[in-house]
Amino acid sequence: MQLNGSEIIVECLKEQGVDTVFGYPGGAILNVYDALYKHPEIRHVLTSHEQGAAHAADGYARSTGKVGVCMATSGPGATNLVTGIATAYMDSVPMVAITCNVGLPLLGKDSFQEVDIAGITMPITKHGYIVKDIHKLADTIRKAFRIAGSGRPGPVLVDVTKDVTAAMCEYSPMAIVDKPVSTKKLPLITDEEIGSVLKLIKASKKPYIFVGGGSIISGAEKELAEFAEKLDAPVCDSLMGKGAFDGNSPRYTGMLGMHGTKTSNLGVSECDLLFALGARFSDRVTGNAKKFASKAKIVHIDIDAAEINKNVKCTTSLVGDLKKVLAQINQKLEQQDHREWMEHIGEMKKQFPLKYDPKGLSCPYIMERIDALTGGDAIITTDVGQHQMWASQYFHYTKPRTFLSSGGLGTMGYGLGACIGAQVGNPDKTCINIAGDGCFRMNMNELATASRYNLPIIQVVINNHVLGMVRQWQTLFYGKRYSQTVLEDKVDFCKVAEGLGCTAIRVTKKEEVDGAIQKALKAKGPVVLDCVIPEDDKVFPMVSPGAAISEVFDEDPTLEK
Repeated sequence: MQLNGSEIIVECLKEQGVDTVFGYPGGAILNVYDALYKHPEIRHVLTSHEQGAAHAADGYARSTGKVGVCMATSGPGATNLVTGIATAYMDSVPMVAITCNVGLPLLGKDSFQEVDIAGITMPITKHGYIVKDIHKLADTIRKAFRIAGSGRPGPVLVDVTKDVTAAMCEYSPMAIVDKPVSTKKLPLITDEEIGSVLKLIKASKKPYIFVGGGSIISGAEKELAEFAEKLDAPVCDSLMGKGAFDGNSPRYTGMLGMHGTKTSNLGVSECDLLFALGARFSDRVTGNAKKFASKAKIVHIDIDAAEINKNVKCTTSLVGDLKKVLAQINQKLEQQDHREWMEHIGEMKKQFPLKYDPKGLSCPYIMERIDALTGGDAIITTDVGQHQMWASQYFHYTKPRTFLSSGGLGTMGYGLGACIGAQVGNPDKTCINIAGDGCFRMNMNELATASRYNLPIIQVVINNHVLGMVRQWQTLFYGKRYSQTVLEDKVDFCKVAEGLGCTAIRVTKKEEVDGAIQKALKAKGPVVLDCVIPEDDKVFPMVSPGAAISEVFDEDPTLEK
């Protein structure tokens, strides 16, 4: 059948099972929006800003496991997607960003709203295309989805010239969908490789499991739970790995790294065998990489061979899909007994619990009450900073895809858009965004999106009137010189929220927390909780930048004893 380019884009989206697109229209992409108008089966969520659309597609993808889709017009519309694309790239999130550019005769002539968005995003996409020929459009869209969702996922950009969106050509449904994408095939894990891992296990007396975001992407939570039981080992995770392993399990010791628990940091420093599962050994995890897990032999399992020996040298590695690799290991692994080691870790957990000042309102207390009042059954999104760490520490994540946060890029303003995307993708779930006041003001305009669609998200603002994490560093390492981190201004978040169509509740005392959360949970639309906390609350434990993770401290070293 004969279709124009815009109709082909819509038909390809339907082929891929896309039910939701996040975006913002403009001149170059008008033809695509005209085609979408005729296809109400694809829900379009109009955000307040293209960055919000990218973060919403990201949150949709992380929470559902599907490929997220965002759209923008040429020029500034496309460049406004860049931070969201980079966020998705750093955290291996499957996303297809569709932009439209000026017509082919106008390319390269500094035309109105023209940018080389494919060139701009080349370093932050898994792949990028610019489509100048209508006959290549369907093939390109299909490839984009397969690349975004296969192997180690990531964002793919498809930029289409405006004349292609209007041109006509013959369209064959699913004509080439079965053609393989030219990506590197993963090598098969051999019996010899499994055998070498089993030998290391047999020789180990103090094994530890470190879980990264790849465990969630792979859907390996069942295999991981079985492996932990058979290995009889404690389990820690990265920020991105939260929920892959049950946070209520006695084996779980909390996060590893700069703001990881003392038990995880000291335990990994003591262990003699460390399994790194779908993790990339970020500097926030390893601290001083030369001193990281120095007593341990390291087994690194990851789908991306480029991660092996990149940041931390390993003893042996297995390159493959974690779910399949763990299933192979579990099949041949005999039950281990590390009772003495587990008891030692258990004693450390008792000796070094997470702690905060119980007096007054604080983010840890708020997170504990959210955990209790939701029964732990919520999708938590966050922005970046102190509140992000508290949200990771004081809520027990028991299932994958329930903690969505910008780990690699550390994007302030990520959480609200991601929460909107998660709510759209999971309409029956409670979706709560935790943001600092500094982060919230970056993209708080997306409250208008939440109210426009009457999405029952809960936006918690941890309002300490400062840029908390930067101030914490200024306190600890910069002689308390608070350069540009004090946010003493006249912004009233409750009035802003009400002006953007949301319910607003201000919380200033511990006694007000439960009532505010319960009211928000019962609301039929978006609610903002403006929670005012002290400006000098700090996140502990902490490892100083560049120090070994064994040098973790759990109280402010600048205070007099």
